[in-house]
Amino acid sequence: MADFDQQRMQSGAATRAADIDEGLRAYMLSVYNYMSAALVITGVVAYAGAVSGVYYALAQTPLIWVVMLAPLGLVFFLSARINKMSASSAQLTFWVFATLLGLSLGYVFLAYTGESVVTTFFVTAAAFGSLSLYGYTTKRDLSGMGSFMIMGLFGIIIASVVNIFLASSALHFAISVIGVLVFAGLTAYDTQSIKEMYNESDGSEVGTKKAVMGALRLYLDFINMFLFLLQFLGNRE
Repeated sequence: MADFDQQRMQSGAATRAADIDEGLRAYMLSVYNYMSAALVITGVVAYAGAVSGVYYALAQTPLIWVVMLAPLGLVFFLSARINKMSASSAQLTFWVFATLLGLSLGYVFLAYTGESVVTTFFVTAAAFGSLSLYGYTTKRDLSGMGSFMIMGLFGIIIASVVNIFLASSALHFAISVIGVLVFAGLTAYDTQSIKEMYNESDGSEVGTKKAVMGALRLYLDFINMFLFLLQFLGNRE
């Protein structure tokens, strides 16, 4: 009888573990789906804005500052308000953000050849996929590395502001190299962190908002890694 009870308990534990694994896979898949859809929106809008002349027209007016700064404002807004927003509102804000960022990145298709943009995109995708897979599967705690990478990110921001006045090519090169390394590390760290955010007890509303925030983090990692790599691999028009 005792053996039967023990077997039943083991079977129940195995079933719960399988349910968690299945729920985790579905959660992570939704994160990657949101991120991929946002990248498609950004790419299409950036290309359309460049070839249609909309980006060039905006660049001749003060409205370009609105286009450039609006995505940053939406990131802060979504991060601060997502707990009070509905899941549908969080999704809508995320899509609007991806659209505005795409419009602000129209210069990419004007400054670089199409071939180099495509090549850099696939290089970024391969690197991102490998790093995200590592973050998902590793048993190592990456929180220490994540803290170090966040410090590096602040360093990049400060150095970039300083270089606006110095216009140093050497500093620009150093920023680009460090930028690639920082966002490579953040990709692995964010993936592990997003995975740990999963809770099987979350309802669809909470789970959807967590997936949107996770997608936003990985989306930003991908975009920034792409832009820094483009400075190495991109051929200017």
